[in-house]
Amino acid sequence: MSGNLQAIAKTVANLAAPDLKPKELIAAVRKQHPDASKKEISRGAFLAMIQAADGDPDRARRVQEMALASRGDHDDDHNGKASSSSVPKRKKKAHH
Repeated sequence: MSGNLQAIAKTVANLAAPDLKPKELIAAVRKQHPDASKKEISRGAFLAMIQAADGDPDRARRVQEMALASRGDHDDDHNGKASSSSVPKRKKKAHH
């Protein structure tokens, strides 16, 4: 397991708070790990959740919420914006 992933997991666990929304937690983690991708933060959050599950179920639930919120699109540009390749293109309906 990567040391960077462990560091991100520790940061997520330390920052997880009841009043912190998942996007706010991601932003706070990025302040301490500016080069971390959304995918790395998501993986770190799941690791933090696993590590916290036995000792602090409430913290594990908060971390899980963030992890689930961040897992959707991992092709981001470190600014929280999805790249154009991750945006599905719509097909035009044929007019009959």
